[in-house]
Amino acid sequence: MFKCFFKYQVAIAVVLFALSCSNTNNRPIIKFSRDSSSIIIKNIDEANLLQVKNAYRANADTLNLVSVLIKPGDLDSIQDELEVPGKVKVLGDSVVFNPDQPFLKGKEYLVESYIGIKFATVGDLIRGDGKQNLKAQQQTLKR
Repeated sequence: MFKCFFKYQVAIAVVLFALSCSNTNNRPIIKFSRDSSSIIIKNIDEANLLQVKNAYRANADTLNLVSVLIKPGDLDSIQDELEVPGKVKVLGDSVVFNPDQPFLKGKEYLVESYIGIKFATVGDLIRGDGKQNLKAQQQTLKR
């Protein structure tokens, strides 16, 4: 009896361990480069990276993978977020945004990316937790 109980506990522990190892923490990482001259998006999983590379090869000039906005300061008279113009490149396993003008020191930048965003996982669809629309991954960076 005790051996049977022990076997079931081990089996339950293995199943719980396997279920806890999900890929929900694999969101891409958005940060400045070391010299703060560009924004780098790393940690893109292989499937999404392949989609990004194929889309980039097809139409690199019109592809809008990343949006970078200057957040207005508290003392700014215009409270609009202005888009930062620049170019996006796919280098290796990362996406790099290079602005046309250098980033300004002391300013905050809002980076929005749809890379790696999913409507729902299979588990979400079974539970009925699917999303109606996509929400961009947002990261605020301060230079």
